Amino acid sequence: MTRAERKKQHIEHALSTGQHAATGLQDVSFVHASLPDLATSQIDTHTTIGGLTFGSPIFINAMTGGGGESTYEINRSLSIAAKETNIPVAVGSQMAALKDADERRTYEVVRKVNPDGLVFANLGSEATIQQARDAVDMLGANMLQIHLNVIQEIVMPEGDRDFRGAVERISAIAESIEVPVVVKEVGFGMSKETAKKLFDAGVAAVDVGGFGGTNFSKIENLRRQKALRYFDQWGIPTAASLAEVHTAFPDQTVLASGGIQDALDVTKSIALGASAVGLAGFFLKSLTSGGEKGLISDIIDLQDDVKMLMTVLGMKTMEELRQAPIVLTGETSHWLKERGVDTTYYSLRNKKTKD
Repeated sequence: MTRAERKKQHIEHALSTGQHAATGLQDVSFVHASLPDLATSQIDTHTTIGGLTFGSPIFINAMTGGGGESTYEINRSLSIAAKETNIPVAVGSQMAALKDADERRTYEVVRKVNPDGLVFANLGSEATIQQARDAVDMLGANMLQIHLNVIQEIVMPEGDRDFRGAVERISAIAESIEVPVVVKEVGFGMSKETAKKLFDAGVAAVDVGGFGGTNFSKIENLRRQKALRYFDQWGIPTAASLAEVHTAFPDQTVLASGGIQDALDVTKSIALGASAVGLAGFFLKSLTSGGEKGLISDIIDLQDDVKMLMTVLGMKTMEELRQAPIVLTGETSHWLKERGVDTTYYSLRNKKTKD
């Protein structure tokens, strides 16, 4: 099977397997503010990552590319939606284009239709410095995502089996290229121990890519003769992963992704410590069912609903929202306590604590 054929299979299986709302975000509750003293018109949703300013905390996370015409059309539509709603957009792994020049157009279309937008390049942790530079140059990218997908590779019939030297390669890339580097998981969550290695390596941010969204173990198992089902439930749920990384590194930039479904999930993720929130599966389903217009409408609704939620909470800015008191219960609370996190860090704080 060619790489392009595999890319198309991934899209088909991502849509068929869906997402199962196992993110742990249901265990997060806001402390209601009956006197918010705020108007929706006052809300400012700007956020900053690696020196880049986003007008919205929402971005289109990496999905695809390198699968011929079908992935060209998906990336084209995603970029049009990003341009219309003024949010960043990431492409899927560009290794396909680095190995087959015919696939470059499936990625380059993102910059072509969105010349002034924020675009993220993407490669795996096996990439060299030169490949990182080539991927960034291909898109005129503003940031590079390096994805970690050990479970996907292990379950993938033709996947990698050697993961040595990843931290050293990531550090070399972070030191050598001119754009910020973000390292992201692809749906199995990130521990605080992994985050420490990455921050020590010099990355600008980590994206926890938690369990609960698109499940690449299930996707790859559909492509195997002998399924490795024990990886289908493997990983750290998004809420727990985000909370343990943020509390361990409160001054570092952490992004959230993994099963984000609506504005409440976005708002909870920011309150847990995220500077921005990436959606992939939700946007792919929206595009598939409603086309470009439907996707644009859904993004606008998300942006508007986040502002309404912030109004109710009395939180005017992203920084204030990251200080909103929240209570953690259920499996998420249990996980964090077992991992040494005092959850009153979240429940007893107040946006005034930094005044």
